[in-house]
Amino acid sequence: MNNASRKTQNVSDRYLSFILKDEEYCLEILKVREIMGRVEITPLPQTPDFIQGIINLRGNIVPIVDLRLKFGLSFREYTDRTTVIFVELMFQGEENLMGIVVDDIRDVVNVPLDKISKIPYINTKIKSHYILGIAETEDGIKIVLDIDKVLTEDEFIIVNEINANEHTVN
Repeated sequence: MNNASRKTQNVSDRYLSFILKDEEYCLEILKVREIMGRVEITPLPQTPDFIQGIINLRGNIVPIVDLRLKFGLSFREYTDRTTVIFVELMFQGEENLMGIVVDDIRDVVNVPLDKISKIPYINTKIKSHYILGIAETEDGIKIVLDIDKVLTEDEFIIVNEINANEHTVN
């Protein structure tokens, strides 16, 4: 294996870990575009409650989804530890940038794909549909989130429309 393919393999095994209601989750680092602390969110009328609103990220209008609300957890006031992870999702062949609000960021962990256990039922507070599997890491067990399955097709359409209209907002 040459160095280039070894680096690619290592990057694809890396996950960003974060906290939601006392549980540790992680998502593929290749989906993460940026991480920011607490930001001022402009509410959007007539959108689902979990879509907290939009922000202007260097001229791009980006929808912000509160993962707690999306997963049916109780809302928690945002604190200094609250973080927005900007992820890039594919929908109908187009890239969509979306911010997800989490309680706290942990670190980047290495999890080889063969170390992710796919189990039919996971005893967590969220639906197993959103979960790729469970990973055992040096720091303990982490729930691996499938970020591409977090939104339904109808919800993706809303996010896609927000992204498509980004140039109409100054």
